[in-house]
Amino acid sequence: MADASPDAPREPRFSTGHESEGRPAALIAWGLYILSLPSANLLVIVGLIVAYAGRSGSDGLSRAHIDAQIGLFWSVFWWTILLWIGIAICTVSFFAAPAMGVILIPVGLLLGLGLLLLTARRQGALTGRDV
Repeated sequence: MADASPDAPREPRFSTGHESEGRPAALIAWGLYILSLPSANLLVIVGLIVAYAGRSGSDGLSRAHIDAQIGLFWSVFWWTILLWIGIAICTVSFFAAPAMGVILIPVGLLLGLGLLLLTARRQGALTGRDV
């Protein structure tokens, strides 16, 4: 007599699901991050959107991967912005005061090298290789 009738409305499930539910989102986001270099970093934005979308339904290890993906994107994003600002300042200052070129050219080259290493380190972190 305690059986629910088949016509009774079912309550929606508001809790997170099984640990493996976020796994496809984590794998897709990592794949898009890896393909970001040949796509001129356009797929990174898509990977970030996938990571944010898959974050709510993930739990456990997949949630840790998705959180790492989001953290990796934002840390690399802000470091890239800072390095490009430094390179722009060196370039503009070099043309504004050519006498400072002795100092500004090596600083600009070091900032460019830092940008290159940041990109290589990000790709190494994505593929599992240490650079």
